[in-house]
Amino acid sequence: MQETVLKVEGMTCGHCKQSVEKALTALTGIKKAEADLAQGNVKVLFDPSKTDTRKMKEAVEDQGYDVGE
Repeated sequence: MQETVLKVEGMTCGHCKQSVEKALTALTGIKKAEADLAQGNVKVLFDPSKTDTRKMKEAVEDQGYDVGE
């Protein structure tokens, strides 16, 4: 397993947090996604042989949020 942190802009409430986490955990290879509203990011534990950060960014952006570097 590998861990990465994505900066997510636009999360302002509990619903936002849940939307981001749900979108990520729906991807194959994602073990855990934990969004932090105060920090404006999401920590993701994943299997790099099954997914990558590009797919994660797309999943979050599909929910209407911007993913920074």
